[in-house]
Amino acid sequence: MRINLNNLAIDYSDNGSGIPLFLIHGYPLSRALWEPQTAGLADVARVLALDLRGHGGSDPGPGPYSMSVLADDCRGFLDALGIARPVVLGGLSMGGYVAFEFYRKYPQRIAGLILAATRAGADSPEAKANRDKAATTAREKGVGAIVETMLPKILSQRSFQTRPELVTHVREMMASTPLAAVLGDLAAMRDRADSTAMLAQIDKPTLILHGADDQLIPPAEAQAAGAAIPDARLQILPDAGHLLNLEQPEPFNEAVRGFMSSVWG
Repeated sequence: MRINLNNLAIDYSDNGSGIPLFLIHGYPLSRALWEPQTAGLADVARVLALDLRGHGGSDPGPGPYSMSVLADDCRGFLDALGIARPVVLGGLSMGGYVAFEFYRKYPQRIAGLILAATRAGADSPEAKANRDKAATTAREKGVGAIVETMLPKILSQRSFQTRPELVTHVREMMASTPLAAVLGDLAAMRDRADSTAMLAQIDKPTLILHGADDQLIPPAEAQAAGAAIPDARLQILPDAGHLLNLEQPEPFNEAVRGFMSSVWG
């Protein structure tokens, strides 16, 4: 499906009916990340997933990107679909950074949060420098160089070594992201606000999901967030890395089902 949003053509999926479950993908991915959820959870929710600007089939739009711009895109998307009721908002990795910013700006639009494979803290000086190095690599060698560097890290070692079909799927998803979006994402992540202090103020039911074998964000960070958010439940999925919803879709979906039931009764 496609919708016009602030003069940008935005591609999205809209499956199921009832409670809105709005899922935001990470970097450098697309809404294809959420295929096991858009299909597997459509019987319990209206599952929405968009391609963020510059990703998948969506127009890139003007730069620079920021978490605020991406959060505004998400709000505009809900408005364009006429969804006024609060949604369960889920984000994975960079999508979690967008979800934090959405909560900061539009808490009244949220009934619950799902934070998957993400962190609240801002980039350290070293991490900021690494974002800039990645941007230089992308400019000089192309998006493919970013893909091949990230692939062994974005999945668990077990998945990377034993699931070639999954590796191919993730590689193709990442490789389809144009240079403008890769550079925009890197700058937005580098400059994002620190949400650590906000964790204790989150007053929405929150589900934190993390892969036990995440090579990019240690599970300890998810555990710290779970301890800081007042009404949070934490689940660490075994045999899963950073893309835990693709690596372990059934346990991921089961956790979301239970959470949705607790939010709406």
